[in-house]
Amino acid sequence: MDRIGVLMLCPMLTYLEEELKKRFKLYRLWDASSQNDFLRGNCDSIRAVVGNAAFGADSELIESLPKLEIVSSYSVGLDKIDLVKCRERGIRVTNTPDVLTDDVADAAIGLTLAILRRICVCDQFVRSGLWKNRDFELTAKFSGKSVGIVGLGRIGTAIAKRAEAFGCPISYYSRSKKPIANFKFYSNIVDLASNCQILIVACALTEETRHIVNREVIDALGPKGILINIGRGPHVDEPELVSALLEGRLGGAGLDVFEKEPEVPEQLFGLKNVVLLPHVGSDTVETCKAMADLVLRNLEAHFLNKPLLTPVI
Repeated sequence: MDRIGVLMLCPMLTYLEEELKKRFKLYRLWDASSQNDFLRGNCDSIRAVVGNAAFGADSELIESLPKLEIVSSYSVGLDKIDLVKCRERGIRVTNTPDVLTDDVADAAIGLTLAILRRICVCDQFVRSGLWKNRDFELTAKFSGKSVGIVGLGRIGTAIAKRAEAFGCPISYYSRSKKPIANFKFYSNIVDLASNCQILIVACALTEETRHIVNREVIDALGPKGILINIGRGPHVDEPELVSALLEGRLGGAGLDVFEKEPEVPEQLFGLKNVVLLPHVGSDTVETCKAMADLVLRNLEAHFLNKPLLTPVI
């Protein structure tokens, strides 16, 4: 398979790039001084694309690659891939579900604890020497607080199980009711936000879920409520979130994702009730290697005419 052309869209895990080089003829799109010229010159050689949560196969890229057979995403999210165009062309699509579920769920709980127990603020309090002069103010407990989850898929369910261990009542909003007796289902996200203290966004990004957390949802959560987003940035209407935090209409926010990454609203930087992560929810050594292996195994399965491990299409 060393002559099969695989196009990598952006720098990713070094291990993944090295393994792709060993097994395929690797093209690195970010090395090209002119991407359009590069694609025109190599379009007949590229049979696979490897992207991630930030760089996927959009309609323009797909149209420029007439020999494209498979898009293998180093991510669970599919919002950067034109799935309609892939179906039209008969292009296979894979992603990396399951292997990153635990890490993202852990990150959601970590953000929640960081906000409620003010862990980052406490750290700065000690580092700045303020502890020598006074005690730190009281924080809020996590155990027993009501948790609402937007999207009860793999990651949402993993978050729910972790929150249950803290004695938190769990409720959720989803497209349909799940067969989980001890979790309360809400068919309306505003009702969910009105009836929980911590709202965690864990659904897939689609046109229906874009800005699913808007002003109405934020106001329903209220001045003591906490918003955690480990889904995708566009799930939240970012200007409305910033306004709510600045005006005290929301109690706090833990964010791993943003609308226009890596751009982050500077108004958030000075807020002590906000914790910001650089989209690292699944970024552990163990999980990134497992994701890379899944990308590689899907590509090999396709070109050996074997069943894909994690097919989307």
